Amino acid sequence: MSEVNGSAAESTSGLTSTVVFRLGSLGTVATDRFTRKIEELGLKPKHVGLMAALGLAAAASQQELAARMGIAPSLVVSLADHLEDVGAVRRVRDPKDRRRQVLTLTEEGHGLLDRCTSVARALDEDLVAGLTREQRQALDEALRVMAQHAGLP
Repeated sequence: MSEVNGSAAESTSGLTSTVVFRLGSLGTVATDRFTRKIEELGLKPKHVGLMAALGLAAAASQQELAARMGIAPSLVVSLADHLEDVGAVRRVRDPKDRRRQVLTLTEEGHGLLDRCTSVARALDEDLVAGLTREQRQALDEALRVMAQHAGLP
């Protein structure tokens, strides 16, 4: 019977105790909260991801951004269309290769990215409110190492 309903041992050693499950669950909560906040800015998380990718490096082609973000080039085009409409990115033909569209963040884009960063930092504070300063530092270090190991920025 306990196999069907779950037991106390299952709750501490089963799926819900895995890093993958816990990070996934917390990630869903964090993403939902972030999504609600940035909707007020007319953005979705992938828009912010594209702006963040542009913020990490100078101008980049749509193809390079697709590879960097691990998404389809057609999605980059769609995201860039919206960001261009709101004045956050500028598309320019590469003078060395007229087939390439190069994207750069505009001043408006940098401002939007800063606002999204502020939103994320406020949500961070809420998410880690129950942790001590030492626990926050340990979490930050662990997440940094895990992201680096996974090849993330």
